[in-house]
Amino acid sequence: MHFPHWQKNVKLMSELTTDIPAADSGESNSSLSEVVYVQLRTALMRAEFAPHQRLKVRELAQQMGTSETPVREALFQLAHERAIEIKPRYYIRVRRLTKREYFEIRDIRMQLEPLAAERALPRIDDAMIDQLAEIHEELIAAEAAGDWQTALHKNFDFHFGLYTCSGMATLIEVLESLWIRIGPLLRELYPDACPSYEDKHQHVYVLNALRARDAYALREAIRMDLIEGGRNLVRRLTEIDARAD
Repeated sequence: MHFPHWQKNVKLMSELTTDIPAADSGESNSSLSEVVYVQLRTALMRAEFAPHQRLKVRELAQQMGTSETPVREALFQLAHERAIEIKPRYYIRVRRLTKREYFEIRDIRMQLEPLAAERALPRIDDAMIDQLAEIHEELIAAEAAGDWQTALHKNFDFHFGLYTCSGMATLIEVLESLWIRIGPLLRELYPDACPSYEDKHQHVYVLNALRARDAYALREAIRMDLIEGGRNLVRRLTEIDARAD
């Protein structure tokens, strides 16, 4: 299993399949831990892990071509960021957000993601907008084909392909810290809570606003995407919470 990297702006979230250097390559454990951390973090943001999925240090080390020590260190860092939870001698697993946590994170995203999009507006060119449009079409095709993992990847690529154009590194870092927690939960969208919209997909409105250079419309489209696109997810989380009571 390879955890894909994503690059900012130049290749617009193109996937890489480069293995982590082996532990005996001369790299320090701290350097390897950082590489493992980045790849696991990216996998969480791109919804490659499910809520409550167990993570085994030995298996991850084998899959990622490294020793167990950097994997363990990376997992401790992710636990500190509340993306995963560790119960010694019992399990290491991906955290499942409660509905309350989901709404809290969504409220923060509704403030910060429109800001990132608006700051990207004067920096993004027509070629980048065309690439975002292509990513959106790939998302729609993946949903139609029932290829849920690709759909989740493309949704992440669409959003961060836009946000990283803002050039605001601190803001992107904050958004990433939210997405490592929300990413696994987005797997609940498919197949039982697929995003639905009252009219067109909100990504279409995002693209229209980008082409029109309309900052207000762009911010509203991002906000409405979070509300409309997550409406069925809220219903799904309500059902899960009801079963847990």
